[in-house]
Amino acid sequence: MTQPPAEPGTPVEPVVRPAPHRWLWYAFGGRLPARNRSWVLFDTTTDTWWARHVARIFVQMIIPIALVMILIPAGWQLRAACAGGGIFLALIYALAYMNETVEHRVVKAGYPAGTAQAVRDRGSSVKQQAESERKRAAAAKRAARYRDRTGR
Repeated sequence: MTQPPAEPGTPVEPVVRPAPHRWLWYAFGGRLPARNRSWVLFDTTTDTWWARHVARIFVQMIIPIALVMILIPAGWQLRAACAGGGIFLALIYALAYMNETVEHRVVKAGYPAGTAQAVRDRGSSVKQQAESERKRAAAAKRAARYRDRTGR
């Protein structure tokens, strides 16, 4: 018997995490090998996808911030202020274009555009449904307890 076809965007191959040097390349915008394709989808659709994106942004800022702190001929207060302003501006842009950047990573891994958002939406609707069922069951339990207590 054959397996049913997987839904679009669902990884059918095993999730293989890249080596540290390849992850650094990925964090700086590089493309990963085909064996890491499903990991890229996992990385961009897991519950912590936004925190992973912010971590990649901080990794990208390490070199420019280090250069600012080392090369500006001024007191450490001015260097720290310049570095802090750079981090602030970089985070504004990175967070403003977060969805587009993540989708671009998924497209570079070989998935169609919109796959990451579709997988995240599907996951959130499943979680919402489970949460609604949990709340309904809790409400029914409270109602039953109230009926037992009041004798109605």
